[in-house]
Amino acid sequence: MLKKIDLNSDELIGSREASLMWGKQKDYVRTIYNKYPKRFPEGTIRKFGKQLVVTRDGMEKVTGVKYEELKEEDINKAKENK
Repeated sequence: MLKKIDLNSDELIGSREASLMWGKQKDYVRTIYNKYPKRFPEGTIRKFGKQLVVTRDGMEKVTGVKYEELKEEDINKAKENK
């Protein structure tokens, strides 16, 4: 049986937005994924065409910073730059 995935969930984040939310350079996720793909736990990052999509859990594991610990200004900045 297939697992349903809510594509409107805020658990799925584009790589650029995720990078900015965590206070990193806009290409941070892409760079880490290209150099060290094993840092992302299985199932937390996926490429769709040219777009990388990462889960909140994946970002927390790679950066060591929980979503709740993010600066509100970084979250807002990332959402503005979508």
